Amino acid sequence: MFPTLRPYKNIYPTIGDAVYIDPFSSIIGDVTLADDVSIWPMCVLRGDVHSISVGARTNIQDASVLHVARKGEASSTGYSLVIGEDVTVGHKAMLHACQIGDRVLIGMGAIILDNAHIEDDVIIAAGSLVPPNKVLASGFLYVGSPAKPARALTEAEFAFLKRSASHYVNLKNEYLEETPS
Repeated sequence: MFPTLRPYKNIYPTIGDAVYIDPFSSIIGDVTLADDVSIWPMCVLRGDVHSISVGARTNIQDASVLHVARKGEASSTGYSLVIGEDVTVGHKAMLHACQIGDRVLIGMGAIILDNAHIEDDVIIAAGSLVPPNKVLASGFLYVGSPAKPARALTEAEFAFLKRSASHYVNLKNEYLEETPS
């Protein structure tokens, strides 16, 4: 079977406690997964020219692609990819060299590009595009291409952000219980 965890230039992924990594995903190089993270089928996290960090209780759903930016014309140091805690990354999302705060929901098929900064407590609608260097302020639903604030989040949506992450912690625990030792 294709190896799920692979080094790049002798840098190996760092994996926290109680992490679920689907065997049909690929995690390469300088990638750190905190406790209770889940990586679902067909995801690629490629930390080759910079680092990727995924916070506790975050879930990266099926076929999502996470990558980084090397140093060059746009940045003398390049850009890492940092994802906070309790984040839900929907199916087929693409995150490239961006910064994601805590309690963020990134909708299916959304694209977030280099040096974008997503503050805490944000929902990004499915199919939205966050352009390079864009800052999405806390407490809003963002939609469209390019993503724009549609409205403030409701109290129910604030609660849902944490509930979504908790749901995936429970689901990955079920998968871990069924995984042969």
